[in-house]
Order: sequence, then C-alpha cells, then structure tokens
Amino acid sequence: MGQEVEVAPDADGVRLIVCTGVFEYETLGLLRDAGAAAAADPTVRQIALDLTGVTHADSSMLSELLFMQRTGRLYLVGHVPQALDRLFDLTGVRELFPLIGRGAVARAV
Repeated sequence: MGQEVEVAPDADGVRLIVCTGVFEYETLGLLRDAGAAAAADPTVRQIALDLTGVTHADSSMLSELLFMQRTGRLYLVGHVPQALDRLFDLTGVRELFPLIGRGAVARAV
C-alpha cells in the first residue's frame, strides 16, 4: 500500500503530475507538495494531473483535488479511475474537473 507522485519537467507552461497507488489522509503529502509547488510557480499555466494509476482514494484526496482546482489551472489527464469515479458521482463534482486525453499532454510535455 504505497503511493508515488512523479512530476515531469514543465513544457510550454504545463506541469504534469502523475499519481499512482493509494491516496488517503496519511499519504497525501507528496501530492499536496507537488500541487502547492505548481500553484505557486507563476510560469505554470496549466496543471495536468494524471490519476489513472490511483488504486484507492478517500475523501481527503477529493478535498485536495478541490483545493488544487481552485487555481483555475487544473485539469485531469486520461480517465478517472474507479477509485475516484464513485467519489465524483456521490459528491456531484465531476463537472468541476476538465478531462483531456493523455495524447494531448504528451504533445505539450
């Protein structure tokens, strides 16, 4: 039960953050740090968050995503994994997170 947060080098003002594994209250530190760094960097126009490898997430991760969404620069890459899909449906927040295909980010990053 681990988690990994990988931050790709910025390209054209896009910062790609890739999350894999289990994200709960106790394991959000890496994501929180990566999101805060991206939000504080004035050269980052968009924060691309790839959650396709997330295997488990609780409401604290959803809270962190909502916090990151307040920047107005966050969008999700790929698809919403089952771990978050149900949370999005239960809370009605799905439309708050724009989704783009992985190929669109690959061209920018």
